[in-house]
Amino acid sequence: MNITVVELKARLDKGEALRLIDVREADEWAVAHLPHAELIPLSQFQQRATGALFPDDDIVLYCHHGMRSERAQGYLKGLGFTNVLNLTGGIDAWATQIDLTMKRY
Repeated sequence: MNITVVELKARLDKGEALRLIDVREADEWAVAHLPHAELIPLSQFQQRATGALFPDDDIVLYCHHGMRSERAQGYLKGLGFTNVLNLTGGIDAWATQIDLTMKRY
């Protein structure tokens, strides 16, 4: 299941407790990331995610455009996670539709 940047912004504005998980690499994170997000790079996801994330968490995964986060979503769903959303268009969509001041790459 996916979530758009507009939907995510609305949910964050309401104060919903969402775990924002960035699956990009540290060098990408350094360029830009969403406020309150956590970094778990896809290259380390299987090793780190199971200890850091819990099945009852409301999780939104994102990457640059949405492909890596979709893979991470599939991994978590395979483990039985049910509240996992993939951010459509990734951080690039956030930068072009929500935060026009965010640095793009």
